[in-house]
Amino acid sequence: MKSKHTITIIFAAFTLSSCSEDFINLMPISQQSADGFYRSASDMEQAVMAAYDALQDGAQYGGNGFDHFMEVRSDNTFNDNTTQEGGARAAFDNFTLSPSNFMLNNTWNSCYKGIQRCNIVLNRIDAIEMDETAKTQRKGEVQFIRALTYFNLVRIWGDVPLVTNEIEDAFEAFAHERTSTEEVYAQIIRDLQSAAESLPEVWDGNEGGRATRGAAKTLLGKVYLTTQDYGNALTQLEAVINSDVYGLLPDFADVFSVSNKNHRESIFEVQYKSGTNGEGNTITDPMQSGDVNNKPSPNIVRLFEENFDNRFESSIVYAFNSARSAKRIDTRGTDGSFGFNTMVLRYADVLLMVAEALNEQAYGNDEAFTYLNAVRDRADASLYDRTSLPDQQSFREAIALERRLELAFENHRWFDLLRTGKALQVMNDSEGVSALPFTMEEHDLLFPIPQAQIDASSGKLTPNPGYN
Repeated sequence: MKSKHTITIIFAAFTLSSCSEDFINLMPISQQSADGFYRSASDMEQAVMAAYDALQDGAQYGGNGFDHFMEVRSDNTFNDNTTQEGGARAAFDNFTLSPSNFMLNNTWNSCYKGIQRCNIVLNRIDAIEMDETAKTQRKGEVQFIRALTYFNLVRIWGDVPLVTNEIEDAFEAFAHERTSTEEVYAQIIRDLQSAAESLPEVWDGNEGGRATRGAAKTLLGKVYLTTQDYGNALTQLEAVINSDVYGLLPDFADVFSVSNKNHRESIFEVQYKSGTNGEGNTITDPMQSGDVNNKPSPNIVRLFEENFDNRFESSIVYAFNSARSAKRIDTRGTDGSFGFNTMVLRYADVLLMVAEALNEQAYGNDEAFTYLNAVRDRADASLYDRTSLPDQQSFREAIALERRLELAFENHRWFDLLRTGKALQVMNDSEGVSALPFTMEEHDLLFPIPQAQIDASSGKLTPNPGYN
């Protein structure tokens, strides 16, 4: 994928011009400037790059944005601030979020900014004279990005505004009501089905980092698994396995090496480049003494110690007398501009999802054991058989354990707890998952709709229950 600086010339075309950025970031550029810009294949290529750029934002996969929604919220990581005044970030960990939390609004804005960028491409690309194969592929790319963004939105907030057309009127940006979860999922599935048909299995040359057919099918399989449609999940995920494009790297440590990006195990990564030119990952240096925002919890450290294998040292490192995530360390970068990519989808996840889906259909499938054991074998962990996992429930528990060990700190854990119905039980019954005592309640399964969005919509957006 082209580096981030290649698309900075059009950033201004996608940001708010006259309204506060506290509000939903769907505002259009002026019709005159839009019509004047989107005229060539090169212009459209930059627009597609702008859609990828939205994923890089510090409120999404860059910085500590999604980390707080997907890991700090879970039992994997915590905010090591032991005061009641831990701030906006600690509220994710302690289940004390309020609709006024600025991080909620930042992520909402960033996601809808990205969706607007995707919609601009889909709305305008057919009028552009360009190679038809490239045109089809560009559509597939932004459909994948839009689907990924909505998949995150719907799992975080439930019913959310479903916007699939380019916003061309400033007032329309604030006119959208919440759309049912079912309708949002239906759109996600349509986008991914289309993307899977439009995207290549692999890209040539220096195009690594773009969405592929395998990425679309993997994400679609994860969507089906989330909605408990196990048959369709298997159709998509087994196609990824049978494509022979992907495989496990022999050494787990190589999966997260900053010098080993977009490798055979990687299916989709958000791209970054270290340096001071705005292309780096804006995450806080996990090796800083003052970093308290997203540290491995004592609970998961204990789990790794009890299930020791070769993933331990590649997942957890110690600095300043506390555990830190070892999966995102770049000694060559500087704080706020690191070169490691954010892994979104990888092959080990595919194997574990297939094993899970097969077990949910019926216990005892040989392939389910094969795929689960393939992940454990790479880690030099003991292998399972029908004696160690004698029934469907024990296999479920083994999958949950394996996903936590294999995919730790990769933004899967909270959503795994949600889709398996275990969030309330696990969070309330586990020790060593937060710096402060807490009680998770039913309404905490969803996050509060940002108050700024409710206010800007003049009440069209309604709060989630429990956050009134």
